[in-house]
Amino acid sequence: MTSALFDKIISDRKNLERILDNLKEGIIAHDLNRRIFFFNQEAERITGFTKNDVLGRDCHEVFDGPFCGGQCSFCHEAPALIENDEYSINITSQNGEPRRIEMRVTKMDDENGTFFGVLTSFKDVTDLMQLKMRAGKLSSFANIIGRDIKMLQIFKQINDVAGYDYPVHIYGETGTGKELVACAIHNESLRGGAPFVPINCGALPENLIETELFGHVKGAFSGAVRDKKGRFELADGGTIFLDEISELSKYIQVKLLRFLQEGTFERVGGEVTIRVKARVISASNKNLKKEIQRNNFRDDLYYRINVIPIILPPLRERKNDVPILIEHFLQQAVERYGHEKLHVSQDALALMLDYPWPGNVRELQNALQFAIVKCRAKVILPNDLPMEIKDSTKIRSRTGPLRKLEIDAVKAALEKCAGNKTRAAKLLGIGRATLYRFLSAHPDIL
Repeated sequence: MTSALFDKIISDRKNLERILDNLKEGIIAHDLNRRIFFFNQEAERITGFTKNDVLGRDCHEVFDGPFCGGQCSFCHEAPALIENDEYSINITSQNGEPRRIEMRVTKMDDENGTFFGVLTSFKDVTDLMQLKMRAGKLSSFANIIGRDIKMLQIFKQINDVAGYDYPVHIYGETGTGKELVACAIHNESLRGGAPFVPINCGALPENLIETELFGHVKGAFSGAVRDKKGRFELADGGTIFLDEISELSKYIQVKLLRFLQEGTFERVGGEVTIRVKARVISASNKNLKKEIQRNNFRDDLYYRINVIPIILPPLRERKNDVPILIEHFLQQAVERYGHEKLHVSQDALALMLDYPWPGNVRELQNALQFAIVKCRAKVILPNDLPMEIKDSTKIRSRTGPLRKLEIDAVKAALEKCAGNKTRAAKLLGIGRATLYRFLSAHPDIL
């Protein structure tokens, strides 16, 4: 095709529309007033809206809010848009179906270099992500590491609840990553890009928690020399995360209940009623039902915050994730400090797989940081691990079970499983840690 013929084809608006309509990506373009002037067929399929529904209309009016959610650059008078921006969001199609899309937003300038609008291309990855979840092929989601079936279920819950503004309550032991999950729900929702405001309700004394949450006016108390916004105001349009919500006093619980019911509150010492739109996600390492029985938590507040419960499994219940978490934290150390990546010996890995991890993922991260500092070679050995890990596994690491394994049986299992140690351990009817210890004692097998 000659250059002149190509220029003629794309200069014809109808031909250009045909080209864009045959793309496997949705295309939407609007001007600086958010008026949509292009919407291709794939965009119609993904969103459920037709060209007649959207052309010439304000993007925010069509989609009942910003199509880009909290990432929108056109929610204020002066849009601040970089040349290109990429992110993933969850949307709800016109027929109410949740869809996950990957977006690329591009600034458009005319021939004089004047900014006149934006072009957004997006593709639907809903089915692909769900297929990966069902097949167990995901090893991370929204910055959360894990491929154990329990974590895949958590990923699905995050994806499911992200499209709605209902309150979520996360229950899990200390160190299981409750704030990570809350942040993931926020980032995966249409509020992603808007403020995510966390507060640990158990870290502040009772006389400060009210002003931290709801703010105060000047002169409300000694030291209040100016008006101050609370966390709820700072989270307007975004999400507030109330960690360790079980530690709130009954008085603060009443104020929180009112906000959840009406979306309003007053600053400490103030008379003006303030209304904000913030999603509330809460978390606790205590069973709130038991706290209700002990008269420490209001049952009406419990039913308000526990609309969608998410229960995080402790690390000891998802030991399959220990190796990939180890790799993740070791890679983090490389990126942060620039040194050569370390590896974990089979003996050290066996100890870590046997350890119950009462401090969960946070303790695993701390243990690896300890080992990285102590390690003097390229391989982390058992002696490089914290003392509590080595001490707690002395009883488990006795060689009794190893005598029951036969070298020929282990070789046959490894050959049958193409060297996959996890599958070989299942075939032999033993734990992976036991197999690792056996292989360490018989290195000639490998």
